Amino acid sequence: MGPFLALLALLQTAGLHVERVSVPGPDGVNLDAALALPDGPPKAPAIVALHGCGGPFPVRDGQWAVTMAKAGHVVLLPDSFGSRGLGSQCNTRHRSVTPEGLRRQDAIAAARWLAARPGKPPGGLVLMGWSNGASTVLATARAATDLPAGLFLRFAAFYPGCKSFTREAWTASAPVLILIGESDDWTPAAPCHELAARDPKDITLVGYPGAYHDFDAPNRPLKVRTAATTPSGTATTGTNEPARQDVLRRVPGWLETGRLTQP
Repeated sequence: MGPFLALLALLQTAGLHVERVSVPGPDGVNLDAALALPDGPPKAPAIVALHGCGGPFPVRDGQWAVTMAKAGHVVLLPDSFGSRGLGSQCNTRHRSVTPEGLRRQDAIAAARWLAARPGKPPGGLVLMGWSNGASTVLATARAATDLPAGLFLRFAAFYPGCKSFTREAWTASAPVLILIGESDDWTPAAPCHELAARDPKDITLVGYPGAYHDFDAPNRPLKVRTAATTPSGTATTGTNEPARQDVLRRVPGWLETGRLTQP
């Protein structure tokens, strides 16, 4: 079973109403996507959630989809890689589907599709993502003429790669929340702190000492894995349970209202 089907199965096992939907992509490809729906009338905002470089990560992405759907939100999880016949891109240095390119366009296309769907609550949407998906969140959040006005209320990025965004003039189009492990050796925290310091009005950063990449994924022992995009060719990943519990308690309120629950 591939990661997308595994994600669908996890959401179904959690007791959610889940639909497998097709979203027209920007390059003529139809994006396979999971649509998780709440039991009762949905409440704003609806959420688009973007996977990392490995494609859908069921235990992590599904954890958030279940949390937000059970809180009353519609959650759409598009698969940018599997829909194009691609597997994991974590060890691919030169990628054809990048955060600043097709993935950003996918995010906008998915949001437009969800905004037009009958039954979606009024108002804008929230875009959230992890790792490569979080870098896509930052690429999408940047104020640009092709970003539909009012489409996104706010953005949440879990351990994004911030370095490329510090090299350019980057202005947020709406409030951004960055969540990062201070020990992350795949997408280091320092450039994210630099980015947040440039725009403290629009960017909120929460750093977790001792936490690494994928810190919010449940039950993942720390391990060193191959990572083609780091100088060493390796990166540490795994759960940091205090950080995971903190984001699960504090972030849903921010996704819903833009206010981060106090520690």
